[in-house]
Amino acid sequence: MGSLNLRRLQAALPGDPQAGQPYESTRVSVTVKGHSGENVRVGRHSGEGAGQGIRALRHRNFRLFLGGQVISLAGTWMQQVALSWLVYRLTRSPFLLGLVGFAGQLPSLLLAPLAGVWADRADRRRIVIGTQVLAMVQALVLSALVLTGRVTVAHILVLSVFLGLVNGVDVPTRQAFLVEMVRGRDDLANAIALNSSVFNAARLVGPAVAGFMIGLVGEGVVFLLNGLSYIAVIAALVAMRIDPRPPGSQPRQPVLRELKEGVRYAFGFAPIRSLLLLIGLVSLMGVPFTVLMPVFATDVLHGGAHTLGLLISSLGLGALGGALLLAARRSVRGLGRVILAAVILFGLSLVGFGLSRNEWLSMALLVAAGLGMMVHMASSNTILQTIVDEDKRGRVMSFYAMAFMGSVPLGSLLSGALAARIGAPATVILGGIACLLGAAGFARVLPGLRAQIRPIYARLGVIPEVAAGLQTAAELSAPPRD
Repeated sequence: MGSLNLRRLQAALPGDPQAGQPYESTRVSVTVKGHSGENVRVGRHSGEGAGQGIRALRHRNFRLFLGGQVISLAGTWMQQVALSWLVYRLTRSPFLLGLVGFAGQLPSLLLAPLAGVWADRADRRRIVIGTQVLAMVQALVLSALVLTGRVTVAHILVLSVFLGLVNGVDVPTRQAFLVEMVRGRDDLANAIALNSSVFNAARLVGPAVAGFMIGLVGEGVVFLLNGLSYIAVIAALVAMRIDPRPPGSQPRQPVLRELKEGVRYAFGFAPIRSLLLLIGLVSLMGVPFTVLMPVFATDVLHGGAHTLGLLISSLGLGALGGALLLAARRSVRGLGRVILAAVILFGLSLVGFGLSRNEWLSMALLVAAGLGMMVHMASSNTILQTIVDEDKRGRVMSFYAMAFMGSVPLGSLLSGALAARIGAPATVILGGIACLLGAAGFARVLPGLRAQIRPIYARLGVIPEVAAGLQTAAELSAPPRD
């Protein structure tokens, strides 16, 4: 039998109970029995609570994580800008820009599936701490090579491969770890949006600071600052108090067998498969335009490192706006249509950016592109994390990392090769057209995907009226009590 529970959200809402002031919102939650036997809560809110956009921050572990990310991610974006500028300064080659991007992200494509199995088996926090330490070592070694004047493109390629291996483990594990930091799915969508907001706030600030510092002190100091910035997130991870995950109901299988099971699960269910394929297409054809930014900054817009920083910051500004829009959403319902609109916006913005020869117009188009790109990726992440079974979360998020990060290196190599032949602007325009074609294909299958996801949303309480109906049916069919 379900239970009806009324409770006030004292921590998130204004009002003083001792002074007799009413709260602005009351939450009604109904507990029902899901099809798989687990209790799921149906939430219905009335009113707009003041803390809805940041509700995931009520979780201490997530607050720690986000605080560390603010510092660390700023350094990460500074390094990315400085690295691309260093490569282009040393070689003046669009192809080598693409090759470095390929070398840095290809390992994610190869390692992420195995990392997903590890994330479902092992302590996710310890894995993330280890990856952050290794990423810090990479940044410090790169800084030492640049500051001593010994750096070569070969060094950059090797260190990029090393960091790619680290990220191949880090990204799927960190994505799967989010649900442990917020202790369940209630605030998961908000946590994903807030994490994306911090990521893109860092993308907004980091490149602008890097563009200024490259001209002032050089790339080596930028790499050094990034290495030191990892201390913040490592300290935050160590300070967390994480409840142990309950043991799985099924005995452990060999790694390859569990990997095969994850592939069947993810690609055998049309909504997950379609989301991953669209992410892969956009990441292959659209997202790699970022590796050509130094070409646009210097050869197309006739600027320098400062222009490069402004372009990437514009992309980050749009992405930050998209993440904040998602943070304000109260439900995952309707995200399929949001994904479709976001991919269309991203594709059109890329076509416009490829045609633009004006710095201010290019920056405005990058704001739109950043918004579309972030809304697409974060919305897809939210749906995947909502509908996935807990015992397969790590593996599904590894496929997400493969589709997102794993496709980018191939796209980077393709973009660099195409840009060397037909020019960077034409390459970006082709990428935008490919994204628009992908959006058209997704639009055709979207009604069927929504029909398949709806029962899952009902079971989880995302569709309150359906879940309430399940509760009523359970009460009517239950035997009477004395």
